[in-house]
Amino acid sequence: MGSIEIKTPQEVVLPDETRTPVTLEDHSALESHRRKKLGLYFIESDDRRTPLGGGYIGGGGTTPVNIRGKPIPDLSKTGGWVAAFFIFGNEMAERMAYFGLSVNMVAFMFYVMHRPFASSANAVNIFLGISQASSVLGGFLADAYLGRYWTIAIFSTIYLAGLTGITLCAAIDIFVPNQDQCDQLSLLLGNCEPAKSWQMIYLYSVLYITGFGAAGIRPCVSSFGADQFDERSRDYKAHLDRFFNFFYLSVTVGAIIAFTAIVYIQMNLGWGSAFGALAIAMALANVVFFSGTPLYRHRLPGGSPLTRVAQVLIAAFRKRNSSFQSSELVGLYELPGKRSAIKGSSKIPHTDDFRCLDKAALQLKEDGVDRNPWRLCTVTQVEEVKILLKLLPIPACTIMMNLILTEFLTLSVQQAYTLNTHLGHLKLPVTCMPVFPGLSIFLLLSLYYSVFVPLSRRITGHPHGASQLQRVGIGLAISIISVAWAGLFERYRRNYAIENGYEASFLTPMSSLSAYWLLIQYCLIGIAEVFCIVGLLEFLYEEAPDAMRSIGSAYAAVAGGLGCFAASALNSIIKSVTGNEEKRQPSWLSQNINTGRFDYLYWLLTVLSLINFGIFLYAAKRYQYRTKPAT
Repeated sequence: MGSIEIKTPQEVVLPDETRTPVTLEDHSALESHRRKKLGLYFIESDDRRTPLGGGYIGGGGTTPVNIRGKPIPDLSKTGGWVAAFFIFGNEMAERMAYFGLSVNMVAFMFYVMHRPFASSANAVNIFLGISQASSVLGGFLADAYLGRYWTIAIFSTIYLAGLTGITLCAAIDIFVPNQDQCDQLSLLLGNCEPAKSWQMIYLYSVLYITGFGAAGIRPCVSSFGADQFDERSRDYKAHLDRFFNFFYLSVTVGAIIAFTAIVYIQMNLGWGSAFGALAIAMALANVVFFSGTPLYRHRLPGGSPLTRVAQVLIAAFRKRNSSFQSSELVGLYELPGKRSAIKGSSKIPHTDDFRCLDKAALQLKEDGVDRNPWRLCTVTQVEEVKILLKLLPIPACTIMMNLILTEFLTLSVQQAYTLNTHLGHLKLPVTCMPVFPGLSIFLLLSLYYSVFVPLSRRITGHPHGASQLQRVGIGLAISIISVAWAGLFERYRRNYAIENGYEASFLTPMSSLSAYWLLIQYCLIGIAEVFCIVGLLEFLYEEAPDAMRSIGSAYAAVAGGLGCFAASALNSIIKSVTGNEEKRQPSWLSQNINTGRFDYLYWLLTVLSLINFGIFLYAAKRYQYRTKPAT
């Protein structure tokens, strides 16, 4: 049974055997029919005794406002692509800072703080995980109280403070251990002076402050950019589709700069200058963002979404023993007409999913006129919770791809150290290698509308080439090919190193084996990321409830964070299970990559990805896109 339109009081009808129109005043007639079919009619009431008054209306409940919360008289002077380009600029600079940290921090901890490579990689994985998994906090604050603009403004400042602290750590000698007599051999043997406890505490503190700042920004920027387009416009869907592609293109440009220019600065001017450049980039991001303030369209925060979710769960639990056929039943509670009880949200049609939650909207005679929101919720409020639950399986299935991305970001650096990174007479630094997924993403996005969309449209018949879930599925499928190839190449690389006497020299490049074989897995994972993440962001923005779009976008970031945590957990498990120090048996993830078995890890990830892909296909087949009411 599909979604059912909420009837107004004048449209309420009785079960099939009567078909006599009634109004709210005909309670006696309603109560005489005990066997009422759920969803057949709703009792809409305006008897709210809450600060929200009689509800909110306008543009489907999501009318754009200015920064002061007032309606915008002339929408043509705000929003659109002009406002979006300020947001693209902000995102490009912010991503430059983020990726610059992620690619350089492992090397900084190893070469400067004298931490083991494995623990450095895990520390960075945890940083990446926290900065993404805690994005739900930023999404909550934006949707509940601050709005997306002020959430971005506040957390951008926190982000800049963290980057400044990291710059001080790299630039001032007191924050790092003594570097005298610490050559490459001493590093390999672990004979360099280790960082003091307080030095590591300081570094971790400023690193996690930076991650906290990134967490607040991430779920808001893409949603705030999408807010700049008018939902009532005939070309809204096309604009939204192009926006998310251009948005990810700005992310990619920032990453490319981080993997090239920042690495170049680090090699020629030192760590302090490299991290200082990231802080300057973040400062510029703030300037760009605030410069566009007069042009932005805003959405009113709808109050605490967690409170609304809790109210639904508690109200449904309290009425768990109530029957849909009870003589005490008045109807399913909703506001009349087009008004919504939730600020910044349109009304949501009733669906038959998660029927147990509908009990939160059961209006019984005992509820009276003065409604208690912890005992009786509107249908729209109940449907919000249903949507959040229905969305969960899709981003959950992207955790596996994010795990692969995390492993590639750290483990492939170790692979590259053993390979020849010369491109003709030009020698590229190992830390520049992740630029190639960025370049493949840039190329794909540049050709997306001229090549992919026309070709796929012929196959699928979809106006955009592929639906949002189809794009996510394509991305997951390509990620499987990427990690499978990584396993094949790593087996070949390891055997080559052993056969040619490089087994003990895991930081010595093999001149006859090019690092550019890694480009295949890099480019494949880059293409997978485009399809999967861009499709997911657009899917979550469109499917999430109006007043929970930041939290919806946070789902993608949380999946990324869980992927990072899962990578760290998997690495720890593999080290403990496959390694044995007493027997001098190296683990799969031995610091000496030539004695380890990275290929086994990649093949394990291939098997897990295949299982995950099967689960995604099942979830995607069952999912029904939202049917939004006409505005």
